Amino acid sequence: MPAIIRLALAKEAQILPSIEQSAAQAFRTIDELSWLAGAPPMNVERHSQIIEQSTCWVAVDAEDRPQGFLSAQRHGDDLHIYELSVRLALQGQGWGRQLVNTAKEYARSKRLHRVTLTTFASVPWNAPFYARMGFQVIAGTSLDQRLAAILTKEYMYGFAPGSRCAMFWPPASLRSSQKYV
Repeated sequence: MPAIIRLALAKEAQILPSIEQSAAQAFRTIDELSWLAGAPPMNVERHSQIIEQSTCWVAVDAEDRPQGFLSAQRHGDDLHIYELSVRLALQGQGWGRQLVNTAKEYARSKRLHRVTLTTFASVPWNAPFYARMGFQVIAGTSLDQRLAAILTKEYMYGFAPGSRCAMFWPPASLRSSQKYV
């Protein structure tokens, strides 16, 4: 069943952490990352800030209950995706793809330079997923100060050196195929 994607409502900030916790259970299948299944999610206050900026979208079920979300924030001419989470039971059904496409359409409609994110380089539902959606790895001297700082902070959080990467998608590379909500 395709999800309905819409902007998140302020009252939904309270339930987004539980969606993130459910999504993180997928990491239990990877020994060196299984600890992420119990890691604290983004806090409600941060979700509220992003929702207020109209850069948080939810994938809702037939009863209009959020089952997934994408939280992003504008940084100059970039839209940075901070979190994409879909409840574990609904993963693999295209809901995450729909959320990413919504963020891409938002960036395109706002004439932003690119959509950026950081993710695990080798986890199948991370960098390879984004690569299939047209994202490209940013490496070496192409890595700007903002993204380098995010990666540094993630390594300080406990991720293995070299396990993370920054990626970008240039809105001009694809034609508009849907409208964002």
